Amino acid sequence: MSLTINDATGIISPALVVFRDQLLANIEQMISIAGDPARLRPHCKTHKTREVVQLQLARGITRHKCATFAEAEMLVEAGVRDVFLAYNQVGPNIARAVAFVEAYPDTVFSVTADHPDPVAQLGAAMATAGQRIEVLLDVDTGQHRTGLTVGDEAHRLYRLIGDSDGLVPGGLHVYDGHQHQEDRDERRAAIDAEWERVTAFRDAVVADGLPVPRIVAGGTASFPVYAEKDDPSIELSPGTCVYNDGGYASYFPDLVFPPAAAVLTRVVSRPTRDRITLDLGYKAVASDPPMGQRVHFADLPEAVQVLQNEEHLVLQTDRAGDYAPGDYLLGIPWHVCPTSALHKQVYVIDDGELVDRWDVASRDRWITI
Repeated sequence: MSLTINDATGIISPALVVFRDQLLANIEQMISIAGDPARLRPHCKTHKTREVVQLQLARGITRHKCATFAEAEMLVEAGVRDVFLAYNQVGPNIARAVAFVEAYPDTVFSVTADHPDPVAQLGAAMATAGQRIEVLLDVDTGQHRTGLTVGDEAHRLYRLIGDSDGLVPGGLHVYDGHQHQEDRDERRAAIDAEWERVTAFRDAVVADGLPVPRIVAGGTASFPVYAEKDDPSIELSPGTCVYNDGGYASYFPDLVFPPAAAVLTRVVSRPTRDRITLDLGYKAVASDPPMGQRVHFADLPEAVQVLQNEEHLVLQTDRAGDYAPGDYLLGIPWHVCPTSALHKQVYVIDDGELVDRWDVASRDRWITI
């Protein structure tokens, strides 16, 4: 399936372009790996778009994951009735959590926690409002970003959740974004070693009379490994694979998700005989990868990215003479998730034709809550 645009004259550049046919194929592949759409709780951080959520809902993927209240609100507006905000609630977000459950009483809403102080504050706020919210214990499996390692402290915190008015024990959140082994067997071995500790902890918590209704496990890289497990509590949580990007395609050859999104950029200058300048600055493509690796051009793979500023990207290539101002290129972002947040809308291509424009509805930190 090629990323082809028959007529790009209606696309303002730089733009994020989504190829709907490949997007649908990636969603179907995600379901195929999971074995059943009911096992999935995909993360919306990559696309942040109502229409992508609705395509997933139409295929039976009813539970979804997010990281911000804007994403949570976007999910509900798209029709999702089970939303997991995988983020620890502190400060003003505790009041926002109360407002969210009040605004959407028909939605199962859950969050994470890894410290007793915010747990107590969230429980008190919910109890005062006469509301309840599910809280998942955030488990640290080695990334050391958030969460608690399994053990007595984690057990005590989960007990505190269970004993707090306004809170309901929702299970465990087990994210392992540090597992980047390119070899599938090596990745599986590392994940399995942590999984044994998590399930032993789960069993001890259940024996203590606390429910663990779900374990929201993994991200895109570990998705196929968790999909192989038959534990019914697992909810699989891939994200990037709906669009995919250059980073995941490079690191994880076993994940067969061809890119479904690209940045469209035009030549704005040909300053020297071996250089072309594109309108693709770091305001339009994620700049967390190193300079020179932020985007890949299949039509100019040998071009060297020598300079990037806010609104310009300069390529050095012996083929500069093949391009004139106004010509366009399609590039695959190395990191598509923050790239999508840089665009107000995406242009939707189906069978080569521009068919729609979708708002990147939750690119900001808040919508109304």
